[in-house]
Amino acid sequence: MILVTGGTGFIGTHTVRALHERGATCVLLSRRAGVVPPALADLPVVMERGDVADLEGLREIGRRNPVDGIVHLAGYDHHDEDGLGATGRVLDGLLNVARVAREWGVRRVGLASTIGVYGGLEPAGPLTEDLAVPLSAPHPIPRAKKIAELLGEQLEEATGVEMVNLRISGTWGPLGHEDPFFAAPALVHAAASGTPLDLGGLLRQPHLSDGLDLCYVKDTGRAIALLQLTESLAHRTYNVASGRVTTNADVIAALHQVAPDAELDLPGGTQPTGSALAIDRLHADTGYVPEYDTASAAADYVTWLRAGHER
Repeated sequence: MILVTGGTGFIGTHTVRALHERGATCVLLSRRAGVVPPALADLPVVMERGDVADLEGLREIGRRNPVDGIVHLAGYDHHDEDGLGATGRVLDGLLNVARVAREWGVRRVGLASTIGVYGGLEPAGPLTEDLAVPLSAPHPIPRAKKIAELLGEQLEEATGVEMVNLRISGTWGPLGHEDPFFAAPALVHAAASGTPLDLGGLLRQPHLSDGLDLCYVKDTGRAIALLQLTESLAHRTYNVASGRVTTNADVIAALHQVAPDAELDLPGGTQPTGSALAIDRLHADTGYVPEYDTASAAADYVTWLRAGHER
């Protein structure tokens, strides 16, 4: 069984489904949810309520379930008023995951990281996993992920358990939330509902030319599942991405195919920005190829929302 921390969350839910489709049974760990969420109600999953920062609680889960793999997606709660407490829970959680992984004989732990670790780099080509990332970051999330990547390497050496960094790109799709870093989710919700575009949740004003490696969540979940289940991996760090830059103009054009009357006006820009994440390593080791382009992703997401789902 694969223990998925944060298994009821946005990316966690799609990862669990992708693992199931490849023959794995999952144990979902969530701090808040005590029952299997509706999006996974058709799967034979086990639901556990608990916190990775609670070592004895984790050990008890292992007594009830034969866990042989872990995907650690539990997030960093940067909205917590007690920043020191939030950081402590992240570090305790990672240490506890490593402890129980060794105790249970787990072969591999996937550790969620983020495209944000590349912040500040301006390479001539795609962002590759062997680039030297800056030691600092302007936001708590990429800062915490950089710490976890380095600590994961230390824990792999200490425990003998394979620790694999999953550098997840900008992700959109069903069950997603308004993201402070990119506009695609807000654009989709406005197109699907026919309501005015609300960009109040973004950290800065977006432009048509703003771009990033935008990956549909079903592809994200599938890539993570492949990295967890593939027998042998040649590297410790993998980009989980689409391998291409998608601009806001691209997203709007795709949305207008399914919602022609949607008012999705953004100011322009001088030229497209953003860098793609290289996925050569991911493809070579797992065979992963993205299944969704911008048009098919936008159509699928709008269909989901119009079916009555809030997000």
